[in-house]
Amino acid sequence: MEQERLPVTIKTKAIPAPKLSIYYPQLLLSNKTYQQKINKRIYQKVYHLFSKVNQQGYYQPGITEMIGDYEVKNNQCGIVSLTLSNFATMPTLAHPVTFLDSITTNTQTGIIYQLNELFKPNSQYRQRINELIAAQIKERDIQLLGTFKGIGPNQKYYIADKTLIIYFDMYDISPGYVGFPMFPIPSFHFQDMIHDTSPLGILLT
Repeated sequence: MEQERLPVTIKTKAIPAPKLSIYYPQLLLSNKTYQQKINKRIYQKVYHLFSKVNQQGYYQPGITEMIGDYEVKNNQCGIVSLTLSNFATMPTLAHPVTFLDSITTNTQTGIIYQLNELFKPNSQYRQRINELIAAQIKERDIQLLGTFKGIGPNQKYYIADKTLIIYFDMYDISPGYVGFPMFPIPSFHFQDMIHDTSPLGILLT
């Protein structure tokens, strides 16, 4: 049991290319099947961020400067949650562009979790999260691009210890200067809805 609670070893790898500094994590696990599955998904997300820059016309080989990085938000009890970012700029851009994604996984099972999978079936987790986010928007006086319509079924998130952080892409709900609107929600707000075997459930035990 103690072995399961030790942090997972994470190795940093790089994508070599002119003017690109893209670094991403790869997990080293005893179960190589899980390791391959999780690392493949991480790489897919890294490549997707690069593709978003390319698809929007911001990438020109040898001209666009691009920095990709990651942050480990949780690494305990076999639960790894991390964010992946991509920052791109070039002389013709009025301002840099930034994209963000995340992944949360149980390294003991190889399962990668969508937000809805953290909660019990048929629970009203979206309604409760929406209420908590709406309260934070008002309390923190966050500027919106219209009215807050709530989170989606596959809303982006990550976990930091026992706190769920819901976040939105730039320009999704707020003007660009707000950055990525992030809403930390301690687990006790919806502890009755959390699935026992989900990452949040494991971290709460």
